[in-house]
Amino acid sequence: MRDSEDDRHRLGVVGGLAALSLDAMASVAYGPEAIVLVLALGGATAIGLTLPVTVAIAVLLLVLVLSYRQVIAAFPDGGGAYGVAKKYLGRRASLVAGASLVIDYVLNVAVSVAAGVAALTSAVPGLYGYRVWLALAVLALVTAVNLRGVAHSARMFVVPTAVFVAAILTVILAGLFREGPAAVAAGSAEQAGQVQTIGLLLLLRAFANGCAALTGVEAIANAVPSFRKPKVVLAQRAELTLGILLATMLIGLAVLIKRFEIKPVEGVTVLSQLADASLGHGLGYFVVQASTVVLLALAANTSYGGLPVLAQLLAKDHFLPHVFQLRAQRSVYRYGIGFLTVVSALLLIAARGDMNTLVPLFAIGVFVGFTLSQTGMVRHWWNKRPNGWQLKLALNGVGAVLTAVAAVVVTVTKFTSGAWLIAVALPLLVVMMEAVNRSYRRIGRRLDLGRIPDKPSTQRSRIVVPVHAVSKLTREALSVAKGLGHDVVAVHAVNTTDPDDVAAFVRLLDDWERWRPGVPLIALYDERRRITAPIITYINHLDFDTVFVVIGEVEPEHLWQRILQNNRGGLLAHALRRDTDAVVCRLRFRIPDNDLDVETPPTLVSISRS
Repeated sequence: MRDSEDDRHRLGVVGGLAALSLDAMASVAYGPEAIVLVLALGGATAIGLTLPVTVAIAVLLLVLVLSYRQVIAAFPDGGGAYGVAKKYLGRRASLVAGASLVIDYVLNVAVSVAAGVAALTSAVPGLYGYRVWLALAVLALVTAVNLRGVAHSARMFVVPTAVFVAAILTVILAGLFREGPAAVAAGSAEQAGQVQTIGLLLLLRAFANGCAALTGVEAIANAVPSFRKPKVVLAQRAELTLGILLATMLIGLAVLIKRFEIKPVEGVTVLSQLADASLGHGLGYFVVQASTVVLLALAANTSYGGLPVLAQLLAKDHFLPHVFQLRAQRSVYRYGIGFLTVVSALLLIAARGDMNTLVPLFAIGVFVGFTLSQTGMVRHWWNKRPNGWQLKLALNGVGAVLTAVAAVVVTVTKFTSGAWLIAVALPLLVVMMEAVNRSYRRIGRRLDLGRIPDKPSTQRSRIVVPVHAVSKLTREALSVAKGLGHDVVAVHAVNTTDPDDVAAFVRLLDDWERWRPGVPLIALYDERRRITAPIITYINHLDFDTVFVVIGEVEPEHLWQRILQNNRGGLLAHALRRDTDAVVCRLRFRIPDNDLDVETPPTLVSISRS
């Protein structure tokens, strides 16, 4: 029953495309443009090479799709490049792969949201001043949808994905049957500066820029556990479908770029020009633009499907805090989602919602992951050597070389534009994960994890209960303390220089004598008005194997009542954990309104809670 309930919140092929491939799908909006902008440096003749460059990218896409289908079968627990590198390339390479994917997922969210908002503000210039707020609003919407479960987010995004794909395919088909452009985009051609000679470097730069269209291809392999059973089969079908759709759209748009002699135009995207040329400046054009805006904004969802699963695997291997392993009721790793949202929001705020500030940082991490994944699969085929392994090894070997070249070219060409930040952040993230792992190993050694410990022994212990007044809260705290052991004492700090404080303690002592709870009350005298120091001094001078400190606190019945709390319990607990070896037990008691004696006027109490 539990398995069927979990399956209800998992993905099928269509849902997997909607939840995990929006990044790759949306890349057709800026991938071809990235190629044209570079080739424009070589003049009109160079722009004519857009199709060959795109075909080369499509070949690489085919290699990646076939490779990741094998990764899905070999690593059904997800992880993609991280899982492959971990098994075949060693610990350090796996951390580089994991760190590169984390960086790419975060940047994908920031870039996708910023790009969607940029497309919106281009259509409605009056919103330009609100870019950051719009970006944060879109981010909050995507986060809220994903917290309801990955299957729920997939259902929400199926329609926008289908509309976008249909719109792009319509542009391609309509353009192929036209003799000439239906309309020409208004605007002046951008000046590319000094025309460069068409050479290998220019083509490599165009290839590297266009490879931005390949980001997100690995997301399905990273999130295999999010699919329904049989998860491997469904994930492989989704990966293949993504590859076919993406290659078709990229090559189709490249054909139209050559057919209509599209050139960069200031303020007008290449996709906008192609929609104009194929469909005219009518309803079809605005459908294409609107669907592009929506899908770019929602492309961040790919990261929400991939990063939480990857973070869970890293946490399972003790490279990230174990909290990333916790799953909510709807099978979502909400701490991974929360981390992704917070870091992406900080990036958007730092970049002021400007897409062009973030784009130079994009795609470097994913190429590092591609290269490590392909190299790891080469080792996989060499070790396993099944039937036809030579062809598969050659395929992955070519892929490793191509993605490595792309990674180097992208990093070098964009280094001064911000790529240096990734070159710094990547090793820092690896160092951080190593530090987390060392901490877990150190804790494991201290706890003798993996070893059978000695038999439990009886220890001498004392239970200390700080009290402020004789009340129902004090009774509840003492009752719990007496259940923990027989040696229970209550303590109260008295400021001897304050007559009011001394008088209050005398009244407390009188109430204690009348109450007779069977627990001695110890006064801790101090010459200054300090809450924690006297109790800490007392505990540090006790000669017991274990000291428990039971701190009773009231849990407010209503949220607004939290402003009435003085936080005494929280301050004391923090100080005890910092300066003593005592075991601190904070007991929060909820006292509902119907528990009060309605015949007696209520007594104001000091509410203490962290």
